[in-house]
Amino acid sequence: MKKFLLSSLAALLFSFQTQAQTPDAENTLLLQLKDGTVTIEMYPDKAPNHVARIKELVRQGFYDGLKFHRVIDGFMAQTGDPRGNGTGGSDQKLKAEFNDLHHGRGAVSMARAQDPDSADSQFFICFKDAGFLDGQYTVWGQVISGMEYVDNIKRGTGANGEVTDPDVIVSMKILADTQK
Repeated sequence: MKKFLLSSLAALLFSFQTQAQTPDAENTLLLQLKDGTVTIEMYPDKAPNHVARIKELVRQGFYDGLKFHRVIDGFMAQTGDPRGNGTGGSDQKLKAEFNDLHHGRGAVSMARAQDPDSADSQFFICFKDAGFLDGQYTVWGQVISGMEYVDNIKRGTGANGEVTDPDVIVSMKILADTQK
């Protein structure tokens, strides 16, 4: 009986672990880079409007082929500008959804201008801790696998991190859309 209870308990624990590790396919992005796939968990409970807009743009194919136009070593890689120079967007501004999420390694957050409500389509992925941005930029996701591919994105030069011959987003998809 004792052996049966232990094996049942182990099976139950395995079941819970498997369920906890299964990503929510509707809120998981697959970011294809030159070296591999980056998986990003999105947080609709923390930044509902940002996540909804990112998903809308992804489903339109907006991000496919866009450059990582600003990449600062030890800080972040920025993309999402159709002009490729940091001055463009999708022409739909988002109201800030500052939250309690931390700008740590792998955090995915919206880029913006001086106005807190000026985020559009540009976002960045943190290479390492950037806690000084907490509460000032909207974190909407977290890299959960493939950060080594983010680390391989070509770096820019100078204080602004402008990249010559930049790497691009090969494609960006929502996991649920790939399972249909």
